[in-house]
Amino acid sequence: MCTSIIEIARAEGMAKRGDEWFPLSQAVVAYDHARHAPRGDVITLDFINTRLDPGARAGIELTLETARELRAALDRAIAAAEFEEAEVRGQGWNKGAELRLVRTA
Repeated sequence: MCTSIIEIARAEGMAKRGDEWFPLSQAVVAYDHARHAPRGDVITLDFINTRLDPGARAGIELTLETARELRAALDRAIAAAEFEEAEVRGQGWNKGAELRLVRTA
């Protein structure tokens, strides 16, 4: 059964295909049957550039647990980056915001 769960977001950054890097235009997040991973349903992330050939794509398939762990790691990294950016710009941290830095292996 197809889930029809799909989210598309604008993406600025770079992705690697073979030995070459290409600029991104979109990130597609979906929950559907695995195409390559030996799993059932997975979270898929496709990073693409719609202005380039169809091969301008970097895709991954993750279990739900791995996707949750990745989301948590992204949240921590983004919070730390926002803190760093505020310090660099001399703006200080939003005192009403909660900052949690977690040491990882």
